[in-house]
Amino acid sequence: MATENPQISKRPKFDSLEQQAFLELWRTYDRLKVEEELVFVDFGISSQQYNALRLLKAVYPAGLAVSALGHRLISRAPDMTRLLDRLEHRGWVERLRREENRRVVEVTITGEGKRLLQLLDEPIRQCHLRQLGHLDGDLLRQLIGLLKAARRPHESATEAWPGND
Repeated sequence: MATENPQISKRPKFDSLEQQAFLELWRTYDRLKVEEELVFVDFGISSQQYNALRLLKAVYPAGLAVSALGHRLISRAPDMTRLLDRLEHRGWVERLRREENRRVVEVTITGEGKRLLQLLDEPIRQCHLRQLGHLDGDLLRQLIGLLKAARRPHESATEAWPGND
C-alpha cells in the first residue's frame, strides 16, 4: 500500500486571507499576461508601449504632457524617456516642446501609431476573449467591482481611471 507524500497532499497554507487573495491575483495576472504577450510579440511592441499609444489615441488630435501620460499608464514606466524614444524611433509618436513653456514636452500619436493600433484591434479583442471570455457578464461586472474596491485606497485622485467610481 502506497503512502501519500504529506508535502504533496497538503493544500498551500497562507498567512492570511489577504495573502491568499494577493497571491491568487498575482497568479491570475501571470497566466493572463501570457496571452497578451503572444499578441504583442507578433507586432514588435510591449504592453507598456501599447498602453501609451492607446492613451494617446484617446486624446487625439490633442497630445499629453509626458508627466500626464506617465500618470495614466496602467503600470508605471520607470523610464518614460526610453519608452518614448522607442515609440518615436518607430514613428508611432512625436514629441513637441510647448512654446509657452519649453520645459513641458507634449507627446502625440502619429498616423503610423494609429494604424498600428487599428491592426491590433482584432487581435487584442480575441486575446481578451481568450483571457476572460469564459466568464459571463455578471461575473465580469462583479470582478471589475472587486478589483476597483481593492485598488481604491491605494490610488490618488490623479491615478484613478475614468469611470472608476
